[in-house]
Amino acid sequence: MSLTSAQKFLWVLAGVAALAFVWLLLWSDYRADSARTDAEPPFFAEFELTDHQGMVQTEEDFAGRWMLVFFGFTNCPDVCPTTLSEVAAVMEGLGDDAAKVQPIFITIDPERDTPAALAEYVPLFDAGIIGLTGTPEQIAATSETFPIFFERVEEAAAPDGYTMGHTSHLFLFDPDAGFADSWPYGTSAEEILADLEERI
Repeated sequence: MSLTSAQKFLWVLAGVAALAFVWLLLWSDYRADSARTDAEPPFFAEFELTDHQGMVQTEEDFAGRWMLVFFGFTNCPDVCPTTLSEVAAVMEGLGDDAAKVQPIFITIDPERDTPAALAEYVPLFDAGIIGLTGTPEQIAATSETFPIFFERVEEAAAPDGYTMGHTSHLFLFDPDAGFADSWPYGTSAEEILADLEERI
């Protein structure tokens, strides 16, 4: 039995409709996958380092709290003390919400920044900052997971004849250790505080 032109046309329409339906299903799955991917942080804080009291700490020890993380070194002449002073101002400005945030200072100069050296340095900022150090290999591994950049720079006038070049951003991680935001060097405590207060 041969098909009439009308029947052929209807079959073509049915085929087009089926293809369109399949395409819509695939597109909706793609959009859902994209939405899930967009919601995922680009990276997570991962570390296993020794704090300024000699205790080993990992990101899991701060689960449930926001983390303000800064990489630097105790012999840093300006960027590090300025940023940590801003962190101290932010912590003070948070008031009762300060308990929800843990400021962390991770050294990129483990050769000089022992737990004892950090124990003298971080309390100067009076903000509950935890100083973390480790072996050169541990610091290198940590820098790759965040990720940050640092390098030793020979400089005759600096203590021990060298200084450190490094990423100067302040990082914020959510209570699940997922990256939430970062602020470049020079961002005011007021701006950081306003951003934090919106989140927590």
